[in-house]
Amino acid sequence: MDISFASSERVSRRSAIIGRHLSQYPAYSLLPIDLSPCISYSPPEGSVKAAFDSQKLRQILDGHDVESRDWLFRLMEGSSLFCPQRRGGNRVFVLPDYDQSMDQQREMTMRRIQFLLEHGVFDGWLTGSGHEVELRRFALNECIGLYDHSLAIKLGVHFFLWGGAIQFFGTKRHHDKWLRDTENYLIKGCFAMTELGHGSNVRGIETVSTYDSNTQEFLINTPCESAQKYWIGGAAKHGTHTIIFSQLHINGSSQGVHAFIGQIRDPNGNIMPNVRIADCGHKIGLNGVDNGRIWFDNLRVPRENLLNSVADVLPDGQYVSSIKNPDQRFAAFMAPLTSGRVNIAVSSVYISKMAVAIAVRYGLTRRAFSVAPNDVEVLLLDYPSHQRRILPLIAKACAMSIAGNYLKKIFVNRSSDTSKMIHIYSSALKATHTWQNMKTLQECREACGGQGLKTENRVGLLKGEFDVQSTFEGDNNVLMQQVSKALLSEYISAQKKKKPLEGLGLEHMNSPYPVIPANLTSSAVRSIEFQNNIFFLRERDLLSRYANEVYEYQGQGESKESAVLLSYQLAEELARAFTERTILQLFAEVENSAAGPLKGVLGLLRSMYALICIEEDASFLRYGYLSLGNADAVRKEVMKLCGEMRPHALALVDSFGIPDSFLSPIAFDWIEANSWTCSNTRKVQHAFM
Repeated sequence: MDISFASSERVSRRSAIIGRHLSQYPAYSLLPIDLSPCISYSPPEGSVKAAFDSQKLRQILDGHDVESRDWLFRLMEGSSLFCPQRRGGNRVFVLPDYDQSMDQQREMTMRRIQFLLEHGVFDGWLTGSGHEVELRRFALNECIGLYDHSLAIKLGVHFFLWGGAIQFFGTKRHHDKWLRDTENYLIKGCFAMTELGHGSNVRGIETVSTYDSNTQEFLINTPCESAQKYWIGGAAKHGTHTIIFSQLHINGSSQGVHAFIGQIRDPNGNIMPNVRIADCGHKIGLNGVDNGRIWFDNLRVPRENLLNSVADVLPDGQYVSSIKNPDQRFAAFMAPLTSGRVNIAVSSVYISKMAVAIAVRYGLTRRAFSVAPNDVEVLLLDYPSHQRRILPLIAKACAMSIAGNYLKKIFVNRSSDTSKMIHIYSSALKATHTWQNMKTLQECREACGGQGLKTENRVGLLKGEFDVQSTFEGDNNVLMQQVSKALLSEYISAQKKKKPLEGLGLEHMNSPYPVIPANLTSSAVRSIEFQNNIFFLRERDLLSRYANEVYEYQGQGESKESAVLLSYQLAEELARAFTERTILQLFAEVENSAAGPLKGVLGLLRSMYALICIEEDASFLRYGYLSLGNADAVRKEVMKLCGEMRPHALALVDSFGIPDSFLSPIAFDWIEANSWTCSNTRKVQHAFM
């Protein structure tokens, strides 16, 4: 039988069967489909008119150097080194290229530093003097951090840590030799404090330095693996010198932690003899910073390289210090390091502002679902639940800005008499601001939906970049425990001396206990009198409870140190109460100095900040500061405040002063930004290189 003939027969037979089957059904004509019009982008500016002057609010929130900030923003916008990309019509955004390898990101960080150096950004950062110079340095570093955290951290290590250590720990001989070359980046400085085995506990570091009177040199050694210097920014690739923190031993006696200047690379980039360096590797963020690990093997450092503002070693090996008490000497030695915490506290606020600005703008243009069939879909920010998620974050960002400005002010006006106060405030605000920043980034990421996952839209990426702020320059939990211990010390001292409390805003504890009305009205909940009183009540009661619990543990035979550790829960609650009360009072002072429509908006923000703090802290109900009925009144008032803040949302985020190019495509025409045409025409050429 012919196989090909049989196969053809089978195909014909099957075709006939399928044809008869299909002929049983009548043919239907295709009816036209009624398509809904495509979604289009509508700028929120066209439908909202600001009820207050957003530029005046920006002056309050930025606090200082507004023109310098804008100058630096324009400078970065104008250079191809800052990777400008055209997205959404003619709109250009600047954003680091995170598709680059770790080595490429590190190299770009250094190229950007060189560009900023050549354009005078760092002029006077270390060689200048006066409050204005310090405030300008803070302002410009905040702006740089908005572009890229790696760039800001690299500069922070070099100027604030390495340079700051020479300024504060060193004397004239160090200033003359090192500061100008540091400012001009002829030297690339690191700050080797953290070790594998010790982070927050600086006093316990294991690196050892001994003095050789024959050569008038210090020998610095890493005696064990846990003593290796760890996470040292700049050490893996670019650093030439570092501040080395070590335990100083003189004639077999330990004098505690001291700081030295050591060279780790020669001018050609070769690692110095008796120094070993390894790369910390890839991280969840900050891959533009070359973090490294360092070991010292009898590294010889000239006697003159001991930073000697607190203590010195004479040529014959005699140890001298004007501060005889080792604890006081250590405290004096650590006091200048608060600049790092100040820097972190204020920079985290700017990142929160960026995230909220992006989320608000997206929520004012993105629609989802309709209330009734055939109705227009509702804007995200018109949903009460979305308002409740996002609008309180605006109030917190504004409150933190005001607190950050106060922190900078007291820091630049520092003296030996205010060092303790600055330590307390910088610890409290660094912890509170960085924790809130991470909460803000997470909420805004979710509020932007899937678009929040895209790197170019920034919010999701920034979570990985800024997570580190919770633990560097002091673990947040440890810092807040230090705040509570300081408050406990003030409380015990006042009781022993039978004197009223004074300083740190604790004077309210000298007055009778505030009384909270049994049934709060809407106007009462919004009054600064109620808000102050409820915050005062919480703080003073928690301080009393904390002290009593410590006393109780001591009565059971625990040492004071152990009793404090066992009372950690009350310590955490007290530190939070102290910080939030401080921020509220600072906010109220700014509000009192304002006038007109701006004063009204500040009042809304202040009330939102206070009531959200009440809602978020279980201690108000746990210890009975609020009745269940009053807690419900607070909750309802927050909902009302959200509705009243909604018309001001765009003007409020505009007052943050962040240029459009530093936000992201979803903050503007997110439809055009994702169009086929736009996806293939991104890179922009600029005159500056």
